[in-house]
Amino acid sequence: MKRPDQLLSAYSGQLLTHQLLKNILQEYKRPNDKIKALKDEGILQAVKRGFYIPGPATRLTRPENGLIANHLYGPSYLSAETALSYYGLIPERVYAVTSMTSKGSREFDTPAGLFLYTHLPLPYYAYGLNSVNLSRDQRAIVASPEKALADKVVTTPGVLIRSVAGALSYLTEDLRMDESQLKNLNSRMMSTWLEQAPKRDSLRMIIKTLEQL
Repeated sequence: MKRPDQLLSAYSGQLLTHQLLKNILQEYKRPNDKIKALKDEGILQAVKRGFYIPGPATRLTRPENGLIANHLYGPSYLSAETALSYYGLIPERVYAVTSMTSKGSREFDTPAGLFLYTHLPLPYYAYGLNSVNLSRDQRAIVASPEKALADKVVTTPGVLIRSVAGALSYLTEDLRMDESQLKNLNSRMMSTWLEQAPKRDSLRMIIKTLEQL
């Protein structure tokens, strides 16, 4: 019989569900007991009830946090600070993984990190999404740069933008985005989301500012 880490190696880099683990460990008489033993040994770590990643006692590749985020709670996609950082549009290091969801807002503090999910209404939620390669064999749904910025504006409490000057200050001082990169954003595409977007007036000012750069 192969060792558990040998059996799991074929699933390196994946988020492992309880049912998948039971299938992988079906050679054992009591797969559920074996899963618990692997957790106790540090070979597996639970990130949520029924979801596991390789633990510190194994050399198996962990899934990227972006991939974990997509599967931990859904439907969801990476956005706001997490996506803006991924695209190199903000300089700050991001400590929590931020996602948008069409379900209720949730928060998960896990061994893999802090995962935040913010509710957005349909159909706005579904606009501007991309499937991107996070690493080899790991893909995730991520907001486009434009949607990530829009989501940041509409989901941040207290952000009310009433002028072009205010929008430019928010973009370049609060978010520390570079004007040369802002010029590359597709403001025309963003304008097609306005009718269904929350905080339309603030988002409209962001779009107007981008058009004037």
